[in-house]
Amino acid sequence: MSDRQSVILLVEDNPGDARLALEAFGAHDTPDRVRHVVDGVEALAFLRREGSHVKAPRPALIVLDLNLPRLCGREVLAVIKGDAALRSIPVVVLTTSQADEDVLIAYNLHANCYVPKSSDLDAYFRAIHSIEEFWLRTARLPLE
Repeated sequence: MSDRQSVILLVEDNPGDARLALEAFGAHDTPDRVRHVVDGVEALAFLRREGSHVKAPRPALIVLDLNLPRLCGREVLAVIKGDAALRSIPVVVLTTSQADEDVLIAYNLHANCYVPKSSDLDAYFRAIHSIEEFWLRTARLPLE
C-alpha cells in the first residue's frame, strides 16, 4: 500500500460519528492516515489544496456524510464527480439516511458506494472495516 493509498478523507460534521469512524479506521494508530473535515466547503478546500489545506495529500478514498453544514454531501459529491481532477477518487457515502430517494440521488451523482450508518456499534465497525478492506486493500485504484 502506497502512502497515497493510505489516506482517507472523512467528511463528517457530527463529533460522535466522526470519533467512531476515526476509531474504526484505526486513526489512533496512524493519525495522519485519516484526515477529518467537518463540512462540505472544507472538504472541497482539502481536495483542491486551498487555504490551510495547501499541503493536503490526495486521498485514496473519501467517506462522505450527506447531511453537512455549509455545503451538503450531495453538492460535494456532484462537484467531486464533475471535476476531472477529482472524479477518480472513490466516494463512499456513509450516512444515517436510509431513504430510497437519497440512495438514488447518491448513485445518480456517481457515488461509488452507499452505506447506511448502523446504530449497532459492532455492525458499524464491521461496515467501516469492510469499506477499508475493499477500497484500500482489494480494489486497484488509479494513481491520480
